Amino acid sequence: MSTARRILVKVVTAILVLVAAASVTFFAQLLVPGDRATAILNQQTGRAQLWTPAQLAPVNHEFGFDKPLIVQYLGYVGGLFRGDLGTSYTQYKPVTQVIDAQLMPSLVLTVGALVAAWVLALAVILATVRRGRFVTGLGSTWEALTASLPTYWVGVVLLVVFAVEFRIFPVIGGTSAWGTVLPVLTLAIPLAGFLGQITRDEFEKVLDQPFITARTRGMSDAGVRLKHALRHSVLPAITLSGWALGALVSGAVIAENLFGRPGIGQVLVTAVNTRDVPTVSGIVLVVAAVYVVANLLVDLAYGLIDPRLRAS
Repeated sequence: MSTARRILVKVVTAILVLVAAASVTFFAQLLVPGDRATAILNQQTGRAQLWTPAQLAPVNHEFGFDKPLIVQYLGYVGGLFRGDLGTSYTQYKPVTQVIDAQLMPSLVLTVGALVAAWVLALAVILATVRRGRFVTGLGSTWEALTASLPTYWVGVVLLVVFAVEFRIFPVIGGTSAWGTVLPVLTLAIPLAGFLGQITRDEFEKVLDQPFITARTRGMSDAGVRLKHALRHSVLPAITLSGWALGALVSGAVIAENLFGRPGIGQVLVTAVNTRDVPTVSGIVLVVAAVYVVANLLVDLAYGLIDPRLRAS
């Protein structure tokens, strides 16, 4: 299969996955207890009460709830291709505007966490693999320990130690570069443990391969590790990175609320508490899109890292 055709198949598959996720999201809205028009009026007036059909009719018409279900579904899916995620029940503006206003801080946090996790994982591997029994065991223990740590616990410890006790970082970080360090580490440290565990096993296997000895005669140990062994051992961890990027977007909910950062995590918590179903659904779709795009990029990255995979 040619590279262009393979990319086209991946893109079409990604679109179908997003449509399926949108379909699940749409029908999940219908499972929320209570009438949608009643929920909107309760939010607008600030009180819960029984509304007459005449009072509910304008709301049903405005949001299209009075149309047949199949028409609502097709309109919802069709709107996605136009970039329309519906209208927020509480903010009374398009969900795309609600998300766009807070998306960039979340992307900065998640991408920064992924990069930091890779840096931490590779640094530990290069420094500890085949460096003696004690140092190797120390690296393995670090990876097992960090991989098992809950994200929220890591954030609390970093906040108490480095923000409250030593006052190196601000307690409420906002979007400043200095205030982003602790939220990034909160997400990166557990992920670095997973990446390290997977890459370490492959790294050790590659060091034992005959081609390493044949190609690296006369090279320094650092050159062997960086130029040859590392390249052939990161593919499994890159596969995990596709999943991890989407998981980091979900984990941003914890970090953003813990450190008082703006982002879609704060928006999601508020939307859940106020039963703003379109906003919740929109954020779920954004997370699903991140998963799909990340895995698509991972597939394409395989060919760049290992040319042998381009023809497969």
